[in-house]
Amino acid sequence: MGRGSYALARVAVIVRAPAGWLWWPGVLAAGIGALVPGLTGRRIGVLAGAALFLVAAVVVFAVRRKRYRELARAASRAGKSVFLQDRAVTVRARRRALRWWLLLAFLAAVGSSFAVPAAGGMLLAGLGAGLWAKALWLGRWERANDALLWVRTERVSRGRPAGKAVDAYQTTGIVAGDAGPGGARRQRTMAPTAR
Repeated sequence: MGRGSYALARVAVIVRAPAGWLWWPGVLAAGIGALVPGLTGRRIGVLAGAALFLVAAVVVFAVRRKRYRELARAASRAGKSVFLQDRAVTVRARRRALRWWLLLAFLAAVGSSFAVPAAGGMLLAGLGAGLWAKALWLGRWERANDALLWVRTERVSRGRPAGKAVDAYQTTGIVAGDAGPGGARRQRTMAPTAR
């Protein structure tokens, strides 16, 4: 990158990246947990898990939405010199940053089944569902405004695209980069580098 240039990562990709890694291990942990009688019994465990799933999904979806909206409304147009980080690079960076936390969360969810069967796994799956829903919400904003939201990579080293370190978003045209609105992989039918 030249002088004055910097890398941008898609906001929706950062949000969406951990969703699958929470959802699928959560489903697996809940399935394993359902095989264990536990202290409370399966019925109570599954009911508690269903409640935790809903609460986790709603909380994760709702948290910081006002901050996302403020940053999106104040976003400026990205300059020609910026480097748009590929979706795969962003996803890989998030995977590296979270891998040990995700492993510990999975083990904790399985272990908790000996007390409350399936509840820990359903909680984990709820966190993933909430992140996925938030990425879709961001995608709706991007489609409605015909713009994609980006954030400087050095501002999200801890994976918080609406955290205190983030002071601004930048926008590009809807076909920039290799991820569509909401952070899903784009089917390449148009030039991916258009600003």
